[in-house]
Amino acid sequence: MESTPPTQTGSGNRLLDELLLARGPGGQEDEVRAVCHRELVKSCDRVWTDAAGNLIVLLDAGKPQGPAVKIMAHLDEIAMIVKRVESDGALRVVALGGANPVNFGVCPVDILAEGQALPGVLSFGSMHITSESPQGKDVQTGAVTWQDVHVVTRLSAERLKAAGVRPGTRVVLSRHWRQPWRVGDAIAAHFLDDRAPLAACIEAAALTAVRREELDANVYFVFTTMEEESNSGAMYAARALPGEVTIAVEVAPVMPEYATQLSVDPIISTGDQKAYYTRAVAEQLNRAGVRCGYQPQFALLLDFASDASAVLASGVCPQSGCLAIPTENTHGYEMVLADGISACARTLSQYLVDFS
Repeated sequence: MESTPPTQTGSGNRLLDELLLARGPGGQEDEVRAVCHRELVKSCDRVWTDAAGNLIVLLDAGKPQGPAVKIMAHLDEIAMIVKRVESDGALRVVALGGANPVNFGVCPVDILAEGQALPGVLSFGSMHITSESPQGKDVQTGAVTWQDVHVVTRLSAERLKAAGVRPGTRVVLSRHWRQPWRVGDAIAAHFLDDRAPLAACIEAAALTAVRREELDANVYFVFTTMEEESNSGAMYAARALPGEVTIAVEVAPVMPEYATQLSVDPIISTGDQKAYYTRAVAEQLNRAGVRCGYQPQFALLLDFASDASAVLASGVCPQSGCLAIPTENTHGYEMVLADGISACARTLSQYLVDFS
């Protein structure tokens, strides 16, 4: 008789677990921002939130007129936003960020009303239907679109209105659906994009802080808002902060078409749908990874974008690069190697120490 396997409720990384449980739809990333702030004040010179909602961290090299570099990782996650409230209390929702219904599945959700989170269930309707039901064909074939989706609330439209649920209210996966799952040497969870890069940046900031005397440039870590929707946080910070180089820290897809593998070796993106990254920056990231004992993977990620490619394409910042953690199932139930986060952090810290 086989024994029942133990329940897995954590990744083994306290900070990552906390970041995964924090809810952070675009424009409402307060829970995630608070966790990052608490950790970053332990090692960094100055931590503040700007007018756009970005969390900014300064590692001061003591060279006020010297070069500066901006490191960006985003606070937000793919989510849903209410389009309308039906008369029966059902919510019609659309994607907030780059998501299709299949990315979430039929699942429990939190409706982020005013001052409270209301429970709901994301529903595609029953499979036991005919063509008489509008979404019938889509549900049965699995080609579900947002017009097939609603959120069951079991509350009246009047009670939802009183709670502050209206068009624009954010809907996210419920917290108990966010628990990480250990699979051998890997961690699986929703929202490793961008919680794993956040953890890597927090670790990199701590590693770099103890080597502050080796820095030739001021370093700004920028934990950005609204990356999944518009890159607006990054655009604001790129204009407001000094420095001619921006590095995005991201997850990157593990796919045969990109020749990328699920390993500890970070992925260096050479370009995506918004811009081709600065070659010299990519080479510098590669040298930093090699110095740390890794073999970085170069990839041209055509169906991808980042804060760094957005600011480069807009002309706001003249040079940019992207360092990423190899990830299975991007924008789904994602998986990274446990050591991949630290590999990214060490590579990034070495890059910053080498930067001049």
